[in-house]
Amino acid sequence: MHLAGNAASGHERLDIREIAREHYDAVYRFCARRVGPDRAADVAQETFLTVQRVISKFRGESSVRTWLFGVAQNECRRAIRKQGLECSALEYALDVSSGGEGEEAIVNREILRKALEELSDEHRDVVLLHEMEGLTYEEAAEVLGIPVGTVKSRLHHAFLNLRRALASSKGGA
Repeated sequence: MHLAGNAASGHERLDIREIAREHYDAVYRFCARRVGPDRAADVAQETFLTVQRVISKFRGESSVRTWLFGVAQNECRRAIRKQGLECSALEYALDVSSGGEGEEAIVNREILRKALEELSDEHRDVVLLHEMEGLTYEEAAEVLGIPVGTVKSRLHHAFLNLRRALASSKGGA
C-alpha cells in the first residue's frame, strides 16, 4: 500500500484514491453479499466516504483490506436497519459463489440459502466472512470487533446448525 508523506504532521497517511482503486471490487462484493447487488454500489460508496472521513484513525494494526471490511460491515448494518433490507442478499452470495446451473445445483443452493437464513446474524456473519470472503479467523475477529476465540466458537456452532438444517432438509426432500 502506497503511503503519501504528510509534511505538516510528520506522519505518513494512506492515499484514499489508491485504496479505492485497489479495494473497491472486494468491498463491492462484500457489500453485495450482505445487502444485495441492487444496493451494493451505494453501500460501497458510503464505505469509502466514511473511510475518507476516518482514515486518520487507521492505526495499521490490521491490513487495510480488513479495516475496510470492518467499515463496510458497519455500513451494511446501517443500510439494513435504514432500509429494512432482508437477507435476500444471500441469494446473490450463493449465485456468485456457486458454479453450476443444473437443476441439482439450483436445488442445493436453495437448500443452503434457507439453512443460512436460519442462522443467527452472529453465526451468519462469521460464515460469510470466513467461508465466502476468505478472511482468516484473526481478520474476521478484527472486522467484527470480537476475540478470535469467539469467531472460532461461532463458526463451530454455525456449522453444527448448518449440518442439522441440511440433514433435515435432505431427509425431508
